[in-house]
Amino acid sequence: MFWKNIENINQVNRKSSLKGLILLLTMFSMSVQAQQLPQFSQYIFNGLHINPAYAGYKGDGYIQTSYRSQWINFPGAPQTLSFTADVSANEGRMGLGVTYLKDKIGLTESNLGMLTYSYRISTGDRSMLSLGVSAGISEYAFDPTGMVTVKPDPLLPSSRVAATTPNMNTGLFYHSDNFYAGLSAYNLIGRRALLRQDIAVAFHDFHYYLTVGGMLRLQDEVQLKPSVLVKHVKGSPTSYDLNAMFLFRERLWLGGSFRSNVRIFEDQLQEDLSKRNAVALVMEYFVLPSMRIGYAYDYNLNALNSYRTESHELSVGVYLNRQRKIIYNPRWF
Repeated sequence: MFWKNIENINQVNRKSSLKGLILLLTMFSMSVQAQQLPQFSQYIFNGLHINPAYAGYKGDGYIQTSYRSQWINFPGAPQTLSFTADVSANEGRMGLGVTYLKDKIGLTESNLGMLTYSYRISTGDRSMLSLGVSAGISEYAFDPTGMVTVKPDPLLPSSRVAATTPNMNTGLFYHSDNFYAGLSAYNLIGRRALLRQDIAVAFHDFHYYLTVGGMLRLQDEVQLKPSVLVKHVKGSPTSYDLNAMFLFRERLWLGGSFRSNVRIFEDQLQEDLSKRNAVALVMEYFVLPSMRIGYAYDYNLNALNSYRTESHELSVGVYLNRQRKIIYNPRWF
């Protein structure tokens, strides 16, 4: 129904209308074929976006908010707002967290609220394994009030419609002083509840994340953090990020990411995976010992780059009570 009514958009200039329609269809087809959960380029500074076992890892309480504007020259392009907070408890053995996400693409919107618990097990003198689980509510909505049509469609709802479902994520996260690895699965429950509700916008498939990285000291005041993130969702090519971040004087992060795809399973739809490549430039700066500000700029290396469809992402993170602690091993993962 959503795709059928996009084709009825009424524009004053027919040539502009055709061009706008093609861009919209391109944007939404790429969004559907890609992962359905919101994408962040700065997840390397906040693992709670991709793994509930990350809760409490930093030791200090940590609060972060992020805003991402993707494909900025497209009408109805994705816009994502997130808020996360987590703390360590029971002398570092447990972590508690909360997450809120609001993701809007065109006439569709999703809202997610989750509570997170993690438990950490010592696996060596300076290494830990965390097990985490998140539980909460997901809402998927469709609002046609902003759509202009040639004539009213009786199948189109006259106002915002939404469906809600319980949701759960789980994960494992291992780290030592200079290495980390994580594996997580999202959207583990709730799909059956959505199938009972008549709302076509409710995408709710399993998502899997695998991440590996570490820290290398290059000089006294320069460190390198290489990392890899692999993401998979049914029906979409498996996506991977190759990241390299440099840390200068334990205050300024500069680096970037290369994002591409690989076809592993037969049910993955798109064959020309080069059309999905992108790069991201990432920066984060500690303006205070307890506050960090981050920015990421994404650029598409595909057919969309001629339309200047870059993405921008801003984040602000605050540590709680960090100024009162002396941390022997700052946790940069």
